[in-house]
Order: sequence, then structure tokens, then C-alpha cells
Amino acid sequence: MIGLHAKQSEYLLRLDKPFKIAILGGGTAGWMTALYLNHRWKNKNIKVSLIESADIGIIGVGEGSTPSLKNFFDDIEIKESEWMPQCQATYKVGIRFDNWSTQPGFESYRHPFPSQVDKFSSDLFAKQLHIRRHGIDVEVHPDKFFIQSQLAMEKKGPIAPYHFPLENAYGYHFDSGLLGQYLAEIARLRGIGHIQAKVTDALLNNNGMISTLVTEENTQINADFFIDCTGFVGFLIQKKLQIPFISFSDNLFNDSAVVIPTPANKTINSETVSTALQHGWAWDIPLQHRTGNGYVYSSAYCDQTSAETELRKKLNLLDSDIGARHLKMKVGRVSQHWSKNCLAIGLSQGFIEPLEATALHLVQATILEFIIQFEKGNFTNQFQSQFNDTINNRFEGVRDYIVAHYRLNTRTDTQYWLDNANNPKISESLTRILQSWTGALGHDIEPEIIQQNIAGYFPVDSWRILLAGYGFFPALDHNHPQQGNIDHTEIENHQAFLKRCGVNFKTQNALLIN
Repeated sequence: MIGLHAKQSEYLLRLDKPFKIAILGGGTAGWMTALYLNHRWKNKNIKVSLIESADIGIIGVGEGSTPSLKNFFDDIEIKESEWMPQCQATYKVGIRFDNWSTQPGFESYRHPFPSQVDKFSSDLFAKQLHIRRHGIDVEVHPDKFFIQSQLAMEKKGPIAPYHFPLENAYGYHFDSGLLGQYLAEIARLRGIGHIQAKVTDALLNNNGMISTLVTEENTQINADFFIDCTGFVGFLIQKKLQIPFISFSDNLFNDSAVVIPTPANKTINSETVSTALQHGWAWDIPLQHRTGNGYVYSSAYCDQTSAETELRKKLNLLDSDIGARHLKMKVGRVSQHWSKNCLAIGLSQGFIEPLEATALHLVQATILEFIIQFEKGNFTNQFQSQFNDTINNRFEGVRDYIVAHYRLNTRTDTQYWLDNANNPKISESLTRILQSWTGALGHDIEPEIIQQNIAGYFPVDSWRILLAGYGFFPALDHNHPQQGNIDHTEIENHQAFLKRCGVNFKTQNALLIN
């Protein structure tokens, strides 16, 4: 048996008996973790079990994903035709942002997912942005440059027939409660242990590692490694191991949500819609069986009753008896996602509000990075610090992109939006990105993102789309010698090209029928 230190001897994969991994908590995060680990280590002497209590509910609202969710199902070999109908899922090509900016012509924009078609778009978009930032009036609205924005406008899905050779990355909309149930069933079919019990305590050994979970019936569950999927409570990582939680409330004000479902639309969108309201924003997530609606807001500016009334007004449900659910959010992250022999995944490790649907992306990133570092360290904590740094950097990179949405807003209707726009508490990374866009650093945004090594969180096209989508440009220079002399033929040809590409794609409804 090989180990780094004697005190870690129990923390190793052994040949003489199974290495037991106990996942505390179900839901999408817990079952996704179980399936990933079981699939990756199915040929090793590792036993994965999940413990959950029927008395502890999950949040379970309609949810969207990034393209990484497709990678998950591909990795564990589950076809779309198998899981999508079970979870009332639809295809997602991006997100539309309405009323975040008051700049004329930029009251709405889309953040599309990447496509191989983008190689015909990105350079032209960057060129147009460069010209506009020199004060010359040219077309720079991001919706005019990217194929998946074109598909969203036409309510089309992302999958083209064989004769169209360029592929799109895409995500999904799904009922998260149904997805958790579906993953649980698959996990049980694949031999993953499932224990129905309410855990009330966790015992630590002399090294400060978790040795045993104790249920309310006083049953003891022993394991070598524990994964905390207990939600915001962080029962193992925060309560038992006392890992500090770092709040992001200084620059992400929202801490609450109200949720009201409505019937499905006859024609189903292929994008999430995020609409800025008085004290936050509302989501519109199209599922097959219903539409998920919610209002994410800050309780420092708006109480529950006012928030629910505002959402009902948006949905034309002021006189309806359709019930609403109120939720609290804990926005931030733990200082260490992996401590001792415990890994936190999902809400127990942290949460960044759902504006860009990054929750499951962060779950997947955490699982996959853990697998890499745990294997590299021969199933010890040798690379624990490197892992924690990697995941912390990802959380903060995602946070900065979300913060930029609020910092760049130009609304003046409420103190909430004014405080967001004037909030000085933004990271050095985000400060430099904004400075590179305005020319204050002497270099453009692409080399800045490369220098910071953050393109893996959101690529340069995403940053350009965000900044341009808000109309964040200097005033036009009416005295510039090129003003009014720019040939628009190239952009007109490109828009015609995108429309011709779009002809190859089916509507969301047609894809779901097939």
C-alpha cells in the first residue's frame, strides 16, 4: 500500500477490500456524482452508495443548462431519446436578456452557445466592435452575428441533418425534480447503493476525518470517503468539518426567489428568457409540459409579497389562484471544496445565482476535476490544494461574468439597479476586463482574457457579446473621417449567410416530435 503519510493510510484505494464512497444527499447533484464516479471507476474495487432522506426535499424548479450537460449524458452513455421525454426536456441554444440595458437598440440581446459556424462570425464581430469603439457607427448588435441567435429568433433547435456539416453546442431545459428521479433510477439499475435514511450526525476519527454517518435510528454507515450533497446546509463540509463559507453578497445582491409555473406554450422557444424587473430578474424556461417562471431578487430591496405581486403581474396572474413557492439562496462558496476525506458538490459547495445556468456546470466541473486529481494522487489528498485552487478560480471566474451583467446595467428606475451599476466592489480581474474593453490598458480584451487564463470559464466571444449586448460603447465621433463611409456589404452578406444556414434546422417542436 502506497501513501504520503501514515495518517492517510485509511484514505487509500486498497486491493483487499472495497473502497467505500458515501454520498450524502440526492437530487440532481447527488445522483449525477454517483453515476459519474460509478462509471469512471466501475473496473476498480470501489463501492459507491448514496444516502438520502425522504423528509428532506429538493429545490426542484424548472432549470436550464450549459452544453456541459450533454457531455455528462454522453459520458455515461445515455441517449437523448431515453432521458429527455422522462424529464420533459427541451433543447436550449442560448439565453435572451430583456430590459437589462436602456441603451437605444440594445434593450434586448442574446448570449448564444458556441457553434462551428462561429468561425465565420467571430472575426467579423471583433472587427466591427473595434471600429465602433473608435467612434464609428457600424452594426455591432451581437444578435446579427451568430447562428444560434438566428435559430432562437426562429424558435429552432440546434440539431441539423447530416448534410449540414457544422455542429452546434447546446444545452437543455428540464424539470430538475424529474431529472433527479430519472438519474436515481438509472443509478439503482447500475448497481449503485441507495440507502433511505435521515442522517443526524457524523463522527470524526483522531485525524479529523469523517469515519461514520449516524442516522436518526442510530444506525452507523461507515465509508472511506464522503461526498456532501446536502444543499445549502452543507451538513458535512460546513457543519462537521467547519470549512468557512465565503459570501458573494458584496457584489451579487440577490438572495431570494419566487417560483410560479404556467402552462406550456404551444410553440416552444429554444432559449431561456431573462427579463430584468424592478429588484432583480425573471426567468422563463420552456419545458414540454409547462413553463418554468421565477423571479430572482434581493430581499434587501424587496419583500416576498412585493416580489410575488410583481411576478404575477408579469405573468398576468394577479387574480389567479396558482400557487407560488418562495426560496432563499446562499450565494458564495466554501473556502475548500475538498477537505480531509470529504468533497462538497452542488449547493453544499456554493452557489452563483442562476443567471447563466451554471449550477450543473459547476457540479460537473467539480466532479471531473476531483476524478483527475484523486486518480493522479493514487486516491490520496496529494493534489487536494491544487484541486481547491482550480475550483475556487472557476467559481470566481463565473461570478465575475455574472457580476458584469449587473455592473453594466443602465437602468435608473430603482435603487437596486443604481446600486448595482455603482457598486465599487468588483474583482481586479473584472476591472481589468472592463478596462481592456475601454482601451485603458493599451491592449484589447482578447489578450487580457488570455493573460488571465480565464477563457475556460467564458470565452472571449461571450465577453464581447455581453459588453456589446449592453451597448457599452463610447459616444459616436461625428467628426471621424470614416463616419458614414463604411461599406456595409460584408455584414449584410453575413446576415444572409446565417439565414441560409438556419434553413437547415427544424423548429423545437419538430425536433421534440422526432
